[in-house]
Amino acid sequence: MPENPLKIYEDLDPKFLDLVKDTRSLALADGALPRKTKLLIAMVLDAVHGASDGVRVLAQEALSAGATKEEIAEALRVAQYICGVGCVYTAAKGLKEVLK
Repeated sequence: MPENPLKIYEDLDPKFLDLVKDTRSLALADGALPRKTKLLIAMVLDAVHGASDGVRVLAQEALSAGATKEEIAEALRVAQYICGVGCVYTAAKGLKEVLK
């Protein structure tokens, strides 16, 4: 697994890194929406923003949280419908290793 892209903040600004981690934990915790759904939402947002590495990591986390390959595919259908085909290419690049 590649190095966490936020690792540089461990020395540069550890308080800021803690804030980012706390925000991530809050945003992705089970609540009215289950964690797997939140991870799928985050995954498609990364696809829309061109972040294929984010797609890969979040898809892996979503699968670990109980999401299925079919749920990943359907989430990406919604992203394509709203945001266009560019996110499909980004997602394909990110999912290449995850959905072998």
